[in-house]
Amino acid sequence: MPVLRARLLIPLLLLPGLAQAAEVDGASLGLLWALPFAGILLSIALLPIIAGDFWHHHFGKITAGWTLLFLAPFIASFGPHATLAMGMHVLFAEYLPFIVLLLALFTISGGILVQGNLHGSAWLNTRLLALGTLLASVMGTTGAAMLLIRPLLRANDNRRHNAHVVVFFIFLVANVGGGLTPLGDPPLFLGFLKGVDFFWTLKHMALPVLAMALPLLAIFYVIDRYLFSREDELAPADPTPDTPLYVHGQFNFLLLAGVVGAVLLSGVWKPGIGFELPGIRVELQNLVRDGLLLALAGLSLWLTPGWARKGNEFNWGPIVEVAKLFAGIFITLTPLIAILRAGRDGHLAAVVAAVTGADGQPLDTMYFWMTGVLSSFLDNAPTYLVFFNLASGDAQVMMERLPQTLLAISMSSVFMGAMTYVGNAPNFMVKAIAEQRGVKMPSFFGYLLWSCAVLLPLLAVLQWVML
Repeated sequence: MPVLRARLLIPLLLLPGLAQAAEVDGASLGLLWALPFAGILLSIALLPIIAGDFWHHHFGKITAGWTLLFLAPFIASFGPHATLAMGMHVLFAEYLPFIVLLLALFTISGGILVQGNLHGSAWLNTRLLALGTLLASVMGTTGAAMLLIRPLLRANDNRRHNAHVVVFFIFLVANVGGGLTPLGDPPLFLGFLKGVDFFWTLKHMALPVLAMALPLLAIFYVIDRYLFSREDELAPADPTPDTPLYVHGQFNFLLLAGVVGAVLLSGVWKPGIGFELPGIRVELQNLVRDGLLLALAGLSLWLTPGWARKGNEFNWGPIVEVAKLFAGIFITLTPLIAILRAGRDGHLAAVVAAVTGADGQPLDTMYFWMTGVLSSFLDNAPTYLVFFNLASGDAQVMMERLPQTLLAISMSSVFMGAMTYVGNAPNFMVKAIAEQRGVKMPSFFGYLLWSCAVLLPLLAVLQWVML
């Protein structure tokens, strides 16, 4: 009776035809099941803008509230066993591998301190942006951005016109540069966890990354050279005089190579050993990978001098925020994925129809733009998962039979994460650091004007050429 009464409390709109069984049938789920997921993403997008202090102090509680809003009716409707199976699948198949990799990259890159200062000419700035673009696919966009943003700001700290330098840094280092490998940007790593081959990403994303990075660097050089020529009121003395750059904690680059090796190991070593848990089979190679990543992060903490991390203003705040937010995102995303997998039988049949041709094949152009729009204004990692599952959800099918669709989803989720401050986690981090250093960054809509003017034309050409 208590269970029956609990089920009667669930609004009927929430579960049209809901099967009371351990397996969740996406065709039976109403769209209100997706409300907590949408609530988390809208909170991420809007609250930092309209209630920044409140969000900063309570983002964990807000995320937990939306997550409980999903879990309570899910337990009442499907029972504790199905809920446990869902939770174990999310934990071992998606969340832990995702957060452990980010933790390793964040910790190791935080031990690399770049000291010194150079004069911020157009040529120097362009070279620093190019370097960061290359490093982003090895260190991750977060790692490369945190490594180079402070040296770049010091190099331009006596210029009146320097906000555009940070804008292009976000375009290139915090987003586009991460497109070469699953290590670079969270959406691609989620694809790797779903079974997309490491070298598939490297092979198919190389040309798109080059096609975006080279024009962006050229456009930046022209703009920066023009604005530099108008610097008629340079500060009489550079507050940080020119000194050669020096890198401390260089052994951390070896640890980063170890991260690459650990991820590759889990992709090529398949011993066939694992153990069964409710909802998932946990494979040995994945446990070994995550253990190695944690060990490498621990080595970095042990071997890096405290003054080096202090010089980087290293703290755990950013990774803690990501850990809390994505715990809620991955859990509340579950019903939306189930609904999308139901295809034309589910309550998102209109979305399925918009990206599917009359012959039943995916419309790659629609996948590109729909993935991109949501990546721009929500977050590119969960957006990638949604459209990956909508297209097929099977990595082998995507790589072998639908490679252009997978490419469309990969390109748009990585590149269009740069369209707004909220599209990718490093965007806001870079903005905050720049503002702390006195740079007058564009507003949300001011930044959007920059991205529409610079990125959208390049993205339109990219879609036309590649798809």
